[in-house]
Amino acid sequence: MSQQISFKEMLKVFGLGAVALVLGVEWFDWLMRRLRVRGPLKEVLFFPSTQTCLEHLFTPNRSFPCKCPLPHGKETSFSRLLRHLLSAHASLDLCVFSFSHMELCRMILLLHERGITVRVVTDRDYMTITGSQIGNLRRAGICVRHEMSTAVHMHHKFAIVDGKKLITGSLNWTVTAVQSNKENIMVTEEPELVRPYRLEFQQLWEANDPAKHTHRVTNGW
Repeated sequence: MSQQISFKEMLKVFGLGAVALVLGVEWFDWLMRRLRVRGPLKEVLFFPSTQTCLEHLFTPNRSFPCKCPLPHGKETSFSRLLRHLLSAHASLDLCVFSFSHMELCRMILLLHERGITVRVVTDRDYMTITGSQIGNLRRAGICVRHEMSTAVHMHHKFAIVDGKKLITGSLNWTVTAVQSNKENIMVTEEPELVRPYRLEFQQLWEANDPAKHTHRVTNGW
């Protein structure tokens, strides 16, 4: 009889153990899902982007609504891009081939006015094309360097916000790219992805320091 009771108790123990195991697996799965949700930022944006009013991003404290004819309050790929760029608290490093989009220029100038350290590396040929906003950045006091070599194009399109948020993809900073082209952007805070872009930007920044190339100018290169 005692053996039968012990056997029944053993079955109960095994049953409780099985229930505990199932609950443990479910809890672990829930925990992992929570950790994934709270993990590093990962977002993908596709273009072209619908034209909408963006005034609320530049002047969030205005007391009266914008009366332009564009749709208001609609989130788009372009507005998401602007939000990510405007999230900068300390620095913005920008490496871009072609830059003629006036709203993006306005955003950079706003960051500069806020005291954000902005550095720009661009292509030497495309910085002077009609409509380029590079001159406006330089006149505002933003430090811009261009690819010194005449043999290659600086064809990158990426930005690093506060040294920890990477924005990269096929998108040039032009109206055509934003409104008409099939383009993509990835936004991430994965350290393993951000780090090599930071290193690449710093290498380009140092390699294209005008002080290192003054002899070329004086010798007519």
